Amino acid sequence: MPIPTIDPISTTSTAILTSTGSVTLVNEGVALGVYSDPTSPLYSINFLSGAADQVKLTYRMIGGDVLDLEIKPANVYAAYEKAVLTYSRIVNIHQAKNVLGAALGNMTGTFDHDGNLQDTQLSASLSGSHVGLKFPKFDFGSVRRVWDRYSTAARAGGTMQRYSASMNVIPGTQDYDLQAAVSGAAASGNAAFTDAFMSSSVRNPRVLIDKVYYKTPRAMWRFFGMYGGLSVVGNLSNYGQYSDDSTFELIPTWQNKLQAKAYESAIYTRTSHYSYELIGNKVRLYPPPTRFTQSSFWFTFVIPTNIWEEDSDDRSSGIDGINNFNTLPFGNLPYDNINSIGKDWIRDYALALTKEILGHIRGKFRSIPIPGDSVELDWAELFQQAKEEKDALITRLREDLDALTYLAQSEKEAKISETAFAVVKRVPMAIYVG
Repeated sequence: MPIPTIDPISTTSTAILTSTGSVTLVNEGVALGVYSDPTSPLYSINFLSGAADQVKLTYRMIGGDVLDLEIKPANVYAAYEKAVLTYSRIVNIHQAKNVLGAALGNMTGTFDHDGNLQDTQLSASLSGSHVGLKFPKFDFGSVRRVWDRYSTAARAGGTMQRYSASMNVIPGTQDYDLQAAVSGAAASGNAAFTDAFMSSSVRNPRVLIDKVYYKTPRAMWRFFGMYGGLSVVGNLSNYGQYSDDSTFELIPTWQNKLQAKAYESAIYTRTSHYSYELIGNKVRLYPPPTRFTQSSFWFTFVIPTNIWEEDSDDRSSGIDGINNFNTLPFGNLPYDNINSIGKDWIRDYALALTKEILGHIRGKFRSIPIPGDSVELDWAELFQQAKEEKDALITRLREDLDALTYLAQSEKEAKISETAFAVVKRVPMAIYVG
């Protein structure tokens, strides 16, 4: 049987990179269309031109005019788009390092499947109720929240709601159930709980007692003169009473506040005659009450709230806002706002990606048989070269951005200031001659 003659239909590959790209074909070749789809909010004519020019750059840099490159322009378009998105991601992470601490709890946004911020609008809260999308109310999560909780504990302000309730004391009984007093006050419509939100909040949850006290007639406020406070004329609407030898001294406001605190502490500590101990949800009074004891004792408390729920409608806690860099309102960077530094990095990264794609394609064949021998393709070398170039580009970009964080710039400015001051100190001072 004679050996048949086989004539190939074509002696060239069906997939060969052309020397130039086409702006009109870019959108068909990319995978996502973030910058090339006319309906995308980030659509850019400049991106189309950049992707088309990348084909010519790839053709020249990898030697398409010497040896056929078994890829299509669409592969280059897709690599170029991926390079822009990679650059956008790295820059956004860099900016997240700059602003995350200040942005936590603030407004976030909703993103589409391409990572674009929808309608380019910030929103007050995230859609959905998944706990992973919430920013918990940390008692010590940031400096502001630390100060807020310290202020509440020191009774010097704070945003936590403080409640009060009273309990009737029984002569000879030392221990009293505070939980029962709280629940009873809320259920009976005590004046402290007239607000519906308060009433529903304080019925049964765990509370933190921060003060136990009883009310006595007001002590006399006075300045002691030579008469020891006798026969002085006072006005209860003013601070102090005055005698004929009173001496007045201008003092700062903070000293008045400290005096008032010391006065209050003296009343509740030195002259109260009672102390208390909290044991579980009970309070134990020392010494045991007698029939001469005040009929009622008061206590104030705060209610720890769920860290995943807002305290009020004003979003003061910000738990539905930004909770990490994942929810920062950073969409893909607009292509038109990437400068020459970024675009040059994008071209280099897209070229490395194209080499990686070509390495994958040639690796599927590995060798091409020829009469009496075979030709080994350089797939492994291409693949390794592309990997090293990609890693080097990403490392260099991250290092450059880390050197440009707000903190790094502040440290640099401080060093420049110190150096400049050291130089100025060595400048001879002119001698004035009158």
